[in-house]
Amino acid sequence: MPPPAPPTVLVPSERAVVLLSCALSALGSGLLVATHALWPDLRTRARRLLLFLSLADLLSAASYFYGVLQDFAGPSWDCVLQGALSTFANTSSFFWTVAIALYLYLSIVRTARGPRTDRLLWGFHVVSWGVPLAITVAAVALKKIGYDASDVSVGWCWIDLEAEDRILWMLLAGKLWEMLAYVTLPLLYLLVRKHINRAHEALSEYRPILSEAHRLPRRCAAADKKLVLIPLIFICLRVWSTVRFVLTLCGSPAVRAPVLVILHGIGNTFQGGANCIMFVLCTRAVRTRLFSLCCCCCSSQPPADSPAGPSEAPAPSRMGESQESTRTPEGLPST
Repeated sequence: MPPPAPPTVLVPSERAVVLLSCALSALGSGLLVATHALWPDLRTRARRLLLFLSLADLLSAASYFYGVLQDFAGPSWDCVLQGALSTFANTSSFFWTVAIALYLYLSIVRTARGPRTDRLLWGFHVVSWGVPLAITVAAVALKKIGYDASDVSVGWCWIDLEAEDRILWMLLAGKLWEMLAYVTLPLLYLLVRKHINRAHEALSEYRPILSEAHRLPRRCAAADKKLVLIPLIFICLRVWSTVRFVLTLCGSPAVRAPVLVILHGIGNTFQGGANCIMFVLCTRAVRTRLFSLCCCCCSSQPPADSPAGPSEAPAPSRMGESQESTRTPEGLPST
């Protein structure tokens, strides 16, 4: 068992960057939750899964924010509490991220529908909340969560580096599921994309007789971009945490490199912000409604000579547009 590396000291600039990342992630997760609450017609099954992922990311960002803000110098009760919350939320986020990919695969490739998907959603809840909760309770009960000298974190508490079996608990409390996601996510999204491409090619000969044929290439291209970006962004954000984990196990002084520390801090805390960018700002149906809502809130009261009736007339076309966008396979929440 290699001895723990010397403590990683956070400078104020690094702490400020990570705190900003936490705040943006919490804001993005909150925005995803708000859009789900505001517009019921956008509540597909895939977006319900995204809602639970956003709740996990919101709790994760809040717990990381407290840990970085406190800058723990040693073990304490709030260090253990913060480490337990972040362990539960972060591990749950891994499970929900994979659950969304698995749902897309089963609903699009395997064409799972009806009661089968309802049972699948219940299974996702049991696994994505239950397994992280069981791991966290066991880690707290066995006193494995505590001060880690920021060697495998960026100011927050996680697995106590003084524990003899710390490597096992680091794997169980996040790293094992993180590395499995590196393999599972690209594989599932690759299978989904291949299926969409095959279906697109099969429809190509009938395209001249389709009334909306000119929209198909654009929609497929948008879906393909999202399917590539989802695992790519996840890996780009999380890989720095894995790199520092390996360096810590090797006892390398490179674990304290400022660039790695900042990338690790942003990668672990910005998942909610990245999901908001993909599924709100880069999703036309949601983005249009959100901008319209912001314009309505910022604008002054309408003139007296403009009745409310005509101003609401365009609503059916917008509703039809959003329904048209959600008529794509329900597993694609972000085309």
